Amino acid sequence: MRRTGSLAFRLFAGAAAWALVLLLLGAIALSVLYQRNVMRTMDDRLTSVVGALVAAAETDPGGDVALARRPSDPAYARVFSGRYWEILDLAGDEPARVLVVSRSLWDEQLAVPPPLLERARSAPGEIISSDTKGPDREPLRVVLQAVQLPNRPDFVVMLAAEDRRPADREVRNFAITSALMFLGFAAAIAAGVFFQVRIGLEPVIRMRDSVSEVREGHAERVDGQFPNELQPLADELNAMLDHSRELVERSRTHVGNLAHALKTPIAVLTNESRASEGELADIVERQTGVMAKQVDHHLRRARAAAHAKAVGARTDVSAVIGDLSRTLEKIYARRGISITTDLAGEVTFRGERQDLEEMIGNLLDNACKWATSEARITARRSGERELEILIEDDGPGLTDEESETALQRGVRLDEQAPGSGLGLSIVTDLAKAYDGQVELSRSGLGGLCAQVLLPAPSR
Repeated sequence: MRRTGSLAFRLFAGAAAWALVLLLLGAIALSVLYQRNVMRTMDDRLTSVVGALVAAAETDPGGDVALARRPSDPAYARVFSGRYWEILDLAGDEPARVLVVSRSLWDEQLAVPPPLLERARSAPGEIISSDTKGPDREPLRVVLQAVQLPNRPDFVVMLAAEDRRPADREVRNFAITSALMFLGFAAAIAAGVFFQVRIGLEPVIRMRDSVSEVREGHAERVDGQFPNELQPLADELNAMLDHSRELVERSRTHVGNLAHALKTPIAVLTNESRASEGELADIVERQTGVMAKQVDHHLRRARAAAHAKAVGARTDVSAVIGDLSRTLEKIYARRGISITTDLAGEVTFRGERQDLEEMIGNLLDNACKWATSEARITARRSGERELEILIEDDGPGLTDEESETALQRGVRLDEQAPGSGLGLSIVTDLAKAYDGQVELSRSGLGGLCAQVLLPAPSR
């Protein structure tokens, strides 16, 4: 199954991203509103200047324009101060002619776009705002109004302008400040979301840890107090665990009953054949022996399949190896076979003890049977959840073809040696029941090396 990542991370990332987008949009909207407010304030200020020019404008009988009083702001008297005003004459189709200018323009004049003047001519009395360039090519905000003065046949445009760079700088500083502030808000919200997600998922994490404890064999049930939303799930998990244990016990009982039901008639046939003489009796005795071994093999496999996936099963490998080594050393003491063990730290098998005894016992007995003087067993972790067991001997060993054939059920490479040929097959079936595997290769001692990979609980 494809993993989709951490639930906590996805919840945190989703909430944080949404909050960041909203805050970013809020910062942009606030900056735009502030810019509009600054420009509106500037337009109002320039409109007041234009109104003052209109109120102060006078014409003599010849139509010349003069101002009864000039705007009182001293910036209009300072050369290139950034604040300017002009009075323009719009005479028919001719270019606009400057009538009066502020002292701040000195000998310059404002480059008002002709379309803007045409717009003012077509809508006399309307206040028009726009942007243009100043004497030093600086950006200007300009407000103009076309009016009709006495003794003049043409319209006169009253115009006031102001350098907009200070306003733009103020808006930019505001945008930077608001962006930093909103970033701080975003960080605070992200931290709050993170702790909220952690606190909200803490019961789920506790349930995960409790299930892991059950799986690794440290507990038998999912224990703990959970919220109302999770308590039914905990109850269902515990019910499943109880049902699983019940099925395992029921399977073991059925396997035991089947063993007794089959072994009794087989034992009767065996005893009767031994008490009789003749070829038929010999055939019956041999076949009942094969039947008994086959029944034992399949009963072991059925038992392993019943509880190989049992939740919480754990077995100390060192204890099993120690018991089997002492027993087999006594059995093969007459041949002088010594068994050495190499256990790398604490090694645990995630499964039933009797199945591990069956696998190691068959392989170690086979090693002692073919060893010249020494058998060696090594157990260590080969991964986070994998156990490796190596059983070696200094006997004649097997070729690659013989190693592959030896794992098949009922195959015996030496008919003179005692046994049914089911030992290695039993080991292979049990290992597969635990999702493990068995491989045969050449040992460093010169004989056969049997490698068994089995599941191990997490550290």
